Order: sequence, then structure tokens, then C-alpha cells
Amino acid sequence: MMPLNPIEQKVMERCDALLEDTLVLTEHLVREYSVLGQEQRALGVMEAWLESEGLPVERVGLDDGSLLVHPGYAPVSWSGVGRYSVVSRLNPESNKPHLVFNGHVDVVPAEPVDSWTQLPWEPWRKGGWLYGRGAGDMKAGVAAMSMAVKAVRDAGHPMDYPFTLQAVIEEECSGNGALACVSRGYQGDFVLIPEPFGARIYTGQVGVVRFKIEVEGTPAHVLDTSAGCDAIEAMQQLFPALKALQEALNEERQPPYDALEHPFNLNIGRFDGGNWASSVAAHAVIEGRIGFDPSTSPHSVMERLERAILQAHTKLALPVKPPRVSFHGFRSEGHLVDLEHPGIALLSGCHESLTQQRPRHYLSTCTTDLRAFHQAGVPGTCYGPIADAIHGVDERVNIESIRQTLKAYALFMCRWGRQPH
Repeated sequence: MMPLNPIEQKVMERCDALLEDTLVLTEHLVREYSVLGQEQRALGVMEAWLESEGLPVERVGLDDGSLLVHPGYAPVSWSGVGRYSVVSRLNPESNKPHLVFNGHVDVVPAEPVDSWTQLPWEPWRKGGWLYGRGAGDMKAGVAAMSMAVKAVRDAGHPMDYPFTLQAVIEEECSGNGALACVSRGYQGDFVLIPEPFGARIYTGQVGVVRFKIEVEGTPAHVLDTSAGCDAIEAMQQLFPALKALQEALNEERQPPYDALEHPFNLNIGRFDGGNWASSVAAHAVIEGRIGFDPSTSPHSVMERLERAILQAHTKLALPVKPPRVSFHGFRSEGHLVDLEHPGIALLSGCHESLTQQRPRHYLSTCTTDLRAFHQAGVPGTCYGPIADAIHGVDERVNIESIRQTLKAYALFMCRWGRQPH
């Protein structure tokens, strides 16, 4: 374990002094309810903070030509015009190894809002936790990684290597925000992402595909329902085919995911159908996601899902047209983190210096923006605060874990420039 030297100790003291500012920045971000298409005000908070610190600000558009032709680009149903992520680059002229901190400011919808203790976009603190939509996933992490930069600069620690801070969008649906940064050349040589999985070394993530299935029925008056074809009932009969695919993908899991009982999950997150209570439903639509092993390609899962649905339609002799299966958003490969990389050893050492313990590992059953960097050959991992009820009601983040993240990222910055590469 490497003890803190005097300048590192000074940086850690500065981190302690900046904890309240970190919580306030988190709260400012939470107040900007940054669901899909409404992220600009949260990005504005980040731009204003960067400018107040005298840090450069750049916008990376999601309509950039290099992104739209990138092999990792996820097609979406909305335009990228006017949409962007925010980056701040320091020492871009240096030829030393380039460090990147990346975090997303977009959040998932908070409905049902009336289930929350307080309005989800009005943050509150209670019992050592900070509450609000996005507080954990992952605005506290964004605030912590940003304040780490301030702590290092305030303490006068020398920093002569290239460094980029990225606040991105669309992590929750496509990954195109981080991918735009990568496609523009901001990928760096190592990336840290403060996702809310705690102070653990993130060792891998699953592949994910998002899908949409549409069933078209025949409307009819309820006085003779046999005259129509109910799209909602037909859609429900397709669910077992999706469940069967989920189970097949779990049966095929490879190490290290074979150590987890059920790592690859199917989720039907949206169902819409029909248009009148006394008319046979003429349409039904579901949207969902399915996870799979890093050894499996997204396109093979897409093909299997479409084939499973069309075969189920035929086998069940459903009285509707063949379903339409389409894919938008995530079509992401899974991957395993290179735990032998010097950057991982450096992070482990920082954790040890702060906690006097070796860090635990975490094998994820979801996906993160780490995928965009991995596709570009850039190693990295996630390490962040402890959160609870992310994507759920009364989402919250542990305040002391924010302090830990802030200190770990600042210490990593101090040591990044000193280690041999």
C-alpha cells in the first residue's frame, strides 16, 4: 500500500472541503429533469460550472458525420440535430498518456411521480442519503469526478498530461453520446466512469439489445368480437417466446458469467395497445431489452429474437398479420475488463491508500458507456458512489460514498502522471 505524500494529503483535505460543493452541484443537476430530449439544462449546469472554474468548454454534437457512420452507432427514431454532450480538455498538446473521466447526465423517467416521497426533481437529504431522480444514476458521480479536478487544481498539484472531462447524454438508451466523443477523438488512453456500483472494480458487462414488436389486429364492435382480431391478446401470446429466448441465452453463458445464476435478463418496459374500451384492439406495441453474454454478438441475438417471434406467430396460428420486429437504441456488445492493465492497478492502489483494504470486484448484468471506449481499444473501468433504487422510486445516493469517489478520482489524477506507461 502506498501512503499519501504531502501534496496528495493536501489534495485529500481539499476534497473534504469540497464535499458540500459536490452535493450542491449534484442537487443542481437533479433539479434539471434530464429525460430524453430534455437534457440541455443539465448540460447547461455543467457548462456553467466549467466556465466558473476557468475550464474550457466544447460541445460534441450527436449529428456529427463521424458518429453517423461509426460502426458502433445505434440507430434511433429521433434526430440528433441540436443534441450534444459537453467536454472539457486540458493539456491537449501534451504527448503523455491521456486520461478521461466520463459520466452521463441523462436520466430515465420518474413516473409514477405520486409514488415518491417528494417530487423526484426536487432533491432532498435524509439520514446520510441524497434523494432525487438521477442522484445516484449518475449525477453524484458526475459531480464527484468534476470536483476531483477542482481539488487537484486548487491544491496546486502539477498536471501536465492530457485530460478530458466528459458529461454525455443518451447513456440510458443508445450510448451515442459517449460514442460521439470517441468518434471525435476524445477517447484517451484510459477511462474512469463513476457509475453507482460502489467503490469496486467493475470487471465486465453484458451485451444489450433493445427491441420493438408491433402487432396489427382487426378492429370490431364488441357486439361480435369474433368479427375482429385482438392485437393485445395476440401480443400476450408471444411473450413465452421471448421468455424462452431469455432462458436459452442464460443456458449458453460463458465464464465468468457462468458463476451467476441468471445474468441475462429480458425486460418488457413498455406496452401500448388498442384505442377504445368497446372496440377489439387493432394494434399492440411493446418495447424492451434483452441481455446476453459478451461472447455473443448483438446481431445474432437480433436475428434469434426476430426468428423466435415469427415462429411463435406461425406455430400458434395467431389470427393477425405477422408481427413487425425492429431494433432501435442499444445494440451493444458485452465485454470483460482487462484487469491486468496498469490503470486498474493504479485505481486499486488508490483505493487501498484511502481505505486500507483491497477493492472488491463487481461483474455487472447491465451495460454502461464503457462499451464505446472498449470498442475503440481504450481500457477503463467503473468506480463510483453507492446508490439505491436507481430507475426506481425514491432513488438515492449515499453521501459518504460520494466523498470516497471524489477522493479516489482526485488521487488517481495525482498518480496518473507519475506512473510509468
